Amino acid sequence: MKNNKTLHWILGGIGLLVLPLILQYFGNAWVRIADLALLYVMLALGLNIVVGYAGLLDLGYVAFYAVGAYMFALMASPHLAETFEGFVAMFPNGLHTSIWLVIPLGMLLAACTGVLLGLPVLRLRGDYLAIVTLGFGEIIRIFLNNLDQPVNITNGPKGIGQIDSVKIFGFDLAKRHEIFGYDIASVTLYYYLFLVLVLATIVICYRLQDSRIGRAWMAIREDEIAAKAMGINVRNMKLLAFGMGASFGGVAGSMFGAFQGFVSPESFSLMESVMIVAMVVLGGLGHIPGVILGAVLLSALPEVLRYVAGPLQQMTDGRLDASILRQLLIALAMIVIMLMRPRGLWPTPEHAKSLDRQS
Repeated sequence: MKNNKTLHWILGGIGLLVLPLILQYFGNAWVRIADLALLYVMLALGLNIVVGYAGLLDLGYVAFYAVGAYMFALMASPHLAETFEGFVAMFPNGLHTSIWLVIPLGMLLAACTGVLLGLPVLRLRGDYLAIVTLGFGEIIRIFLNNLDQPVNITNGPKGIGQIDSVKIFGFDLAKRHEIFGYDIASVTLYYYLFLVLVLATIVICYRLQDSRIGRAWMAIREDEIAAKAMGINVRNMKLLAFGMGASFGGVAGSMFGAFQGFVSPESFSLMESVMIVAMVVLGGLGHIPGVILGAVLLSALPEVLRYVAGPLQQMTDGRLDASILRQLLIALAMIVIMLMRPRGLWPTPEHAKSLDRQS
């Protein structure tokens, strides 16, 4: 039994390594979808710490994604040098920050933002917490949209471009490379970088889940009063959940900025937050494999449905807009899944057992 499980892990690892090389033959667009799916997996795992483990409904998670993206955009683009004369004197060749500094800074800045969000909402739960966090996410987006006057920091709705690509020991991921006779595209190289980060995130999440901190979060989720009576510092545990969850969003945002080469406030709308929450709920709250499944499905489904919505639009002579039709199909798919699997596609074993007993 143990040998079979090891074999499954080995085959799964080989499949993940070979996947982008196969997708390359069908076009780089498919590899790009896989790249974005990995970023969404990282975001969903981060939100799962807040929503799945600690039971704190956060609808403003996209704010931490935006913080990480704009941090990298400001530190790896000529924008600051063009805006502030002092930067030109200090960094005549521009501010080109190394990835080894970006990842820790992205985690730290997003974690601090998460703690700042957590402080005023410690006493809130359920719908009230969701409304406040939703407002926080929108405040961040509006700030980014308007911080181009009187001092141009974020360049407003025009966004920040000319962002540096990721370079690891001089190896530029934005360029095509020939490795062992194979022509490897830029999107494929980014896939492997994102895969490493996702694997690191999964390991951290599993370690947290089985630690005393993870058990404390779950105790707070089930019964906050009982957790407090057992001696758990509820205040600190909630702040830690917000900070830890936000840190993964910050790293994902930094990688998104490097991957796109451009960031703007429109990339961090309310719908992005809703989609990330939907990934966690659809996959299975608090269950890491389920969250990964939900993130992959919901990030890839809109792109796959693009090929379905196009022909349907042609059949109706353009009366049905393809983008609206895609959203409708996604909503219908989610409604059907949640009716059939109310605990998510892959719930935790405890939830699955309780559902079996009820039936």
